Amino acid sequence: MSGVTVNVPDLAGTEAFGRQLGALLFPGAVIALIGQLGAGKTHLTRALAEGLNVRNPMAVTSPTFVLIHEYTARLPIYHFDAYRLGSDREFLDLGADEYFHGDGVSVVEWADRVPGAMPHERLEIRIDVLNETARRFTLRAFGERYQRLLTAVNAEPTS
Repeated sequence: MSGVTVNVPDLAGTEAFGRQLGALLFPGAVIALIGQLGAGKTHLTRALAEGLNVRNPMAVTSPTFVLIHEYTARLPIYHFDAYRLGSDREFLDLGADEYFHGDGVSVVEWADRVPGAMPHERLEIRIDVLNETARRFTLRAFGERYQRLLTAVNAEPTS
């Protein structure tokens, strides 16, 4: 496991980072998002979707109440929200494992709430709020494909 850190000063930086990362994603990719309420998990997901050429970026919204949204793009996007779930089992009962092993990209908001349901190989992104607009994205690669993904991201190594 290794990681990189990306600091962005504003919303435009988040969007650029997300689009860059989205363009690099591959079939079966799993992105585990972690961050406090209001950190920008859904906004980053929208930017990832733009990088995947989603038809309507504004359609990408938080799936908090429906738990999963699906979007058509270069690769199908499966956008999960685990905030309201009480266990790994509840998350897996959504059929998450089938999505994880499919041909699309799975993005899981609040992945830290269902750690036992996350696949061993994944890209974990922790979002830290630095101020009203600035964010720090700490990316950790679990697995060789995700390590290669990190080397393609314009970022500085973490310590």
